[in-house]
Amino acid sequence: MNKQFRDLQLQQMDTLLKAWKMAQLGERPKSGWVRAIRESLGMSASAFAHRLGMTPAGASKLEKSEALDAITLASLRKLAEALDCELQYALVPRTSLAQYIKNRAETVALERLRPIAHSMVLEDQAVHGSLTKLQLELAAKELLDGSRRELW
Repeated sequence: MNKQFRDLQLQQMDTLLKAWKMAQLGERPKSGWVRAIRESLGMSASAFAHRLGMTPAGASKLEKSEALDAITLASLRKLAEALDCELQYALVPRTSLAQYIKNRAETVALERLRPIAHSMVLEDQAVHGSLTKLQLELAAKELLDGSRRELW
């Protein structure tokens, strides 16, 4: 993949995820979204089970699975449909993907430079201050310009 396309892909994904990050969604209810929405609608467990085409015990088991983070996306999608809801799913990075890659490049560069710097100190050839920082920046830039696979 060429660098321009790779950078464009990263920028587009960051833009797409920014909307999710800005949404500042509330915490999931303790009982889970499915049960909370069902109860808010005033729908009984048996009516919900009937809409799902299953037993009340089976529907209850799925509600509990969702609350415990043990449900599959396929099952959650089925429950959402029975509640006339739309399942939206995303992984929202804590920072932008671009910043995450930059931080990772700096970490990898530091890991690579550390043994070299140690050897140079032992040989009384240590690089100090701003030159150390410059070495780190150049190594990180080289990693960012190369294949991203080297970051992992």
